[in-house]
Amino acid sequence: MVEVAIVMGSDSDLNVMRAAGDFLREMGVEYEYNIISAHREPDIFFAWARDLKKRGIKTVIAGAGKAAHLPGMCAALTPLPVIGVPIKTSDLGGVDSLYSIVQMPGGIPVATVAINGAKNAGILATKILALSNEELFDKLGKFSDGMAKEVEAKDKRLKDVGVDTFLKG
Repeated sequence: MVEVAIVMGSDSDLNVMRAAGDFLREMGVEYEYNIISAHREPDIFFAWARDLKKRGIKTVIAGAGKAAHLPGMCAALTPLPVIGVPIKTSDLGGVDSLYSIVQMPGGIPVATVAINGAKNAGILATKILALSNEELFDKLGKFSDGMAKEVEAKDKRLKDVGVDTFLKG
């Protein structure tokens, strides 16, 4: 059963948002991608957002650029956790998107990750689901252990070969 809805307002956001789905797939979490514009098709968006819980969705990852209203509107329309991904824009580098998503009014929170931080959104969604899923909890622990081992290996290599060789690859 699909547990995470990944939504974006435009297909141009898909290259960024794909990282969330890639991580969820790696963890064995079922998810869906959606392209729905809160501005261009509000009736469809409202119906979609209000139907999430009924469909078994437990967490929403919403990516948006520029005015970036999509994550906030998701949070306004569903009591489910919403994770916002500000998408980098050519105009202001994504800062406009970040401010739009992070500056929500009291009572309508959107957990917000870094600009283009869709992988972290996938990780956060998995952590939310892991609160009631021991198997996911264990997978996240192994993921963290793997990251630590990568850093340890890099440190060892740096000490073994020195800075110049290390930086050459």
